[in-house]
Amino acid sequence: MNEIFRDATLRLDHVARRYVEGEGTLEVFKDVSAQFVPGELVALVGPSGAGKSSLLHMAGLLEKPSAGEVFVNGRAVSKLSDDERTRLRRETIGFVYQAHHLLPEFDALENVMLPQMIAGTSRSEAKREAARLLEIVGLGARLDHRPSQLSGGEQQRVAIARALANKPKLLLADEPTGNLDPKTAGSVFDALIKIVRSEGVAAVIATHNLELATRMDRVLLLHEGRLVDGSKLVAKV
Repeated sequence: MNEIFRDATLRLDHVARRYVEGEGTLEVFKDVSAQFVPGELVALVGPSGAGKSSLLHMAGLLEKPSAGEVFVNGRAVSKLSDDERTRLRRETIGFVYQAHHLLPEFDALENVMLPQMIAGTSRSEAKREAARLLEIVGLGARLDHRPSQLSGGEQQRVAIARALANKPKLLLADEPTGNLDPKTAGSVFDALIKIVRSEGVAAVIATHNLELATRMDRVLLLHEGRLVDGSKLVAKV
């Protein structure tokens, strides 16, 4: 078991998240434990309001757990300073959201170059890496297209490439195909699988799309504040 822990990119150890509301307390989830290893795609499913986004925010070091510990690359993060958390998040974690958040004044290549250059990568190296990632997601012929010239699915593929531009160890995606029609969602997910496998990152993907969840390595269900095996749920799809 200890060997598995050492290999895990992300480990959640008995974490809980609670919010104070007036004189009461809202418990989003409690005693959640899980681990995620390189090259693995894990679906996070559950009804709206179950706490999937909160769990991703906590895993992504955007929120602190109310109890328990989060380990990223074997490092406990609860006692890190805000600057250390920011640095670890920037260097280790990539995010993909339901909305692509591309910068409209830049083309696809530049959108993927920018986070690298902010991190200190030279322009020439950032350009090579951006082109490589966009080629993997099937946009090698669209490098000079701005977001307004790309379809919704193409924009989301640029967002996926951008999330992996700084070579993170962990990819967190919150409903990355939620704004897309089923056919486009399938093609975007194909690109997501391909790039996760090729880059060897651990990926946790929150989704309501159970059909897409069946294509992942594991399915975890967040239900009534606990994280449980969701394979039986998607087996019905």
